Amino acid sequence: MAGDVLEGEDPEQADMMDEMCILVDEEDMPIGSASKLDCHRGAGLRHRAFSVLIFDDQNRLLLQKRASDKITFPGVWANSCCSHPLDINGERETDDASGVRNAAVRKMEQELGIPMGNIPQESLQFVTRMEYEARMNEVWVEHEIDHILVTRANVEANPNPNEIDECRWVTQDELEDMVKAHNNGELVIAPWFDLIRINLLKDWWGDIDDMSKHVDGVIHRFIQERPDRAGLSMMERHRVAAEQCIARAIEKSTEPRLAGAMMHLIEGGGKRLRAVLPSLVGEAVGHHHPGHHDLGAAIEIIHNFTLVHDDIMDNDPIRRGRPAVHIAYDMPTAINAGDAMLALAFEMIAESKDIRGEMMRDLVRVIGRMVRNVSEGQQMDMDFENREDLVSEEEYLRMIGGKTAAMFETCALTGAMLAGASTDIQEACRKWGLETGLCFQLMDDIIDITGDTETLGKPAGSDVLEGKRTLMAIHALRQDPASLPTFHAIFGKGESGKDLLSKAIKEMESVGSIDYGRTRAMEHHATAHVHLAKLKKSEARVILENLTDWQLERMS
Repeated sequence: MAGDVLEGEDPEQADMMDEMCILVDEEDMPIGSASKLDCHRGAGLRHRAFSVLIFDDQNRLLLQKRASDKITFPGVWANSCCSHPLDINGERETDDASGVRNAAVRKMEQELGIPMGNIPQESLQFVTRMEYEARMNEVWVEHEIDHILVTRANVEANPNPNEIDECRWVTQDELEDMVKAHNNGELVIAPWFDLIRINLLKDWWGDIDDMSKHVDGVIHRFIQERPDRAGLSMMERHRVAAEQCIARAIEKSTEPRLAGAMMHLIEGGGKRLRAVLPSLVGEAVGHHHPGHHDLGAAIEIIHNFTLVHDDIMDNDPIRRGRPAVHIAYDMPTAINAGDAMLALAFEMIAESKDIRGEMMRDLVRVIGRMVRNVSEGQQMDMDFENREDLVSEEEYLRMIGGKTAAMFETCALTGAMLAGASTDIQEACRKWGLETGLCFQLMDDIIDITGDTETLGKPAGSDVLEGKRTLMAIHALRQDPASLPTFHAIFGKGESGKDLLSKAIKEMESVGSIDYGRTRAMEHHATAHVHLAKLKKSEARVILENLTDWQLERMS
């Protein structure tokens, strides 16, 4: 997996991804270690870091432009030196921040070419800490408790070109000019340095020789409050928080291969709808709290557990554009990983400090019922493939009501439950989730035969070849076989030439099967909006409305 994500990156930078960073809890207490790679990809892991601010005798601040070969945040302007203490002797120590100061001396030599001794560690003033999070893209993220070190030193930088493209000494006014250029899109300032600049540095600039009054012993939190988060949607904020819960939970595994198998599909992306729905519903009914993130993360893990086992049962080699878990690892490991994920999800709910004890029983009951419904839906789906007689539309809807819609229904219901909503509002949310889930599966069935393999992340048209009794297939099987000769020839045969599959789909279009699926999806879409309208108007409800509409947009 690491090889895939680092393919094509600079070899020297890729090698440093094996360095072991120090994982910390919310109070910056060490809780273990993880590679730089694992700390920065996917959901990210909270780890210790440092930022050095070097001022010269003219009160100018040394800035660096990160090299274009850097894996995370290449080409951005940052403070003098920024990196991580490693899980090694001399850098783990916390007394007077000696560990991070030793690491800073090491990195100033490696990045800036400043020989050890020119800026001794005792000259680095440890001022404060900040926790921040910054996502570069869907793969790379920063989540650090950053120790901020300040010093005055007249030094000459000899930057390492593998680390730094350019260095620049700037006055306070010149930095403001750079900020204007950043706002105009002419250059990019690193998010962590921007946080330091906005929230801390403006009060420090005149006190570099006596920073004692700024030493505060606190951790400034810029997770929810940071300025650049204003551009993130509510949905994105909840997605990031739920992904962090997922990563922390899977870290518990002491078996690296098992943990890797559990993370395989999660790292592959996905829409994370189930992870964010409890939070969005909690917001919509007026009382969201961190327990919703634990809940959403648990249901998302259960969802991924079902995908791991579904791919085995359906013999699907691809999921989300990458090998399925049983292909990337092996069949026994995939089965074991799925089992562990199911157990882990309930463990997360039980251990959440934000879910009250009296609520726990109801949540376990509802989520346990969801898992049973999903399994029953999957069994019906498999049994349909061996049925001699026709599957009815009612049976199909009952099947997807369990296999797919049950999770949407449960996300919405439990999100409202956890927020303390009234019984009527809980029921409205449950019905919205059910109807949205039914619409979602109908839409997925249509996309399976009208999409392409690259977009789907699995073979296009696989439902037809595998004989899946989708609503469209049920409709087609009721039509005159003479109108669908190719469809009947390849339906359920497991393989076919591309031309035959394309011809079969055209036959389904000609008899109205695909339009029938769209019509039914629109009916469930409309009903979902009726239930959603029972909630008070709010930003969160608008997001849920847009999410409901998005189901149909995916078919257009």
